[in-house]
Amino acid sequence: KYAGWFATDLDWVLGRLHARTFHVPALALPLGISFFTFHKISYKVDVYRGVTAAQRNPATLALYILFFPQLIAGPIVRYHEISDQLGCRTVTGQDFALGIRRIIIGMSKKVLIANSVALAADHIFNLATGALGPATCWLGLTCYTLQIYFDFSGYSDMAIGLALLFGFRFPENFDHPYASSSVTEFWRRWHMSLSRWFRDYLYVPLGGNRLGRRRTYLNLLIIFTLCGLWHGASWEFLVWGLFHGLFLVIERLGFGSYLLRLPSLVRRSYTLLVVMVGWVFFRAGSLARAFAWLRSMAGHVGPQASEYPPGLYVDRWVLTMMAIGIVVSFPLRTLVARRATLPGASFAATFHFASAIGLAVLFSLSLTFIAAGTYSPFLYFRF
Repeated sequence: KYAGWFATDLDWVLGRLHARTFHVPALALPLGISFFTFHKISYKVDVYRGVTAAQRNPATLALYILFFPQLIAGPIVRYHEISDQLGCRTVTGQDFALGIRRIIIGMSKKVLIANSVALAADHIFNLATGALGPATCWLGLTCYTLQIYFDFSGYSDMAIGLALLFGFRFPENFDHPYASSSVTEFWRRWHMSLSRWFRDYLYVPLGGNRLGRRRTYLNLLIIFTLCGLWHGASWEFLVWGLFHGLFLVIERLGFGSYLLRLPSLVRRSYTLLVVMVGWVFFRAGSLARAFAWLRSMAGHVGPQASEYPPGLYVDRWVLTMMAIGIVVSFPLRTLVARRATLPGASFAATFHFASAIGLAVLFSLSLTFIAAGTYSPFLYFRF
């Protein structure tokens, strides 16, 4: 996975030294290499630690490693979490119905929201940064922020739903991360299976927060640098991971305590701003382009900045999907509060009927868009 990156950088250094360079081959990687590698590592470590017994049946172990719903993009499932289910599980009608529901919700997230905003995000990020004004940059970044969340959480929903159809119960992977009040909280809500993996198999063995504050800060930087490299073999992913690690250290140094005294809206705005700035490194394609994009976002633009106004890249449908995406990115507590004021049986019947109709509509719309469109990339396939 990293051979091409190392070879390319070494080739660049040799060229600067006027030494003989070499051809860097393009290596094809197996699908899901980042995920099944983590699965195998967690299995070996859990057996070594005595957390779980070794699996003596090769077919059963292969089922854990290669189980198709989460193989390509997670969630990362530890062996001890489903070891009992590998040998004995039941499929109930209720679980099957819940699985279908999660699949439809995940497919709707992916097809209706993520794909709709992806076209605008891709068009804007592919433009020359010198010709982009701040409004267009922020529009592209907002679209990408929504795209990556609904793309990945949609896939996770479908994987969890597919697993339920076969009697497997996977851990949740997202918990409204954009509603977080700090970067520390964001990483408790975003790609939770990855965060727990790094915590249990790297952060704690490195000493966690048990060896003093300086060692804790160093451990956080190490973990998030490696987290960035896990997502991709390039400098921009390394910087993205280090960027998040620095903010976790800053919050541990005391800024987190200061945040608690601020209004909730301010805390959430700060977190969302940090996360969105981080996504620039994640999406830009190179460090030079990422820094140029950040300068354009801040208003440092050239005379050609008005060449690509925001209205060129969005229509009513995209704006509608953006609005829906922003709303459902946050926990919807109004319905829960309303439920408490209604009789249980009356609410249950109305809610189940309405949700069935809603799921049918979402499923029909998703199938229509799948049949009519050809642009449907899963972002986390590449990571």
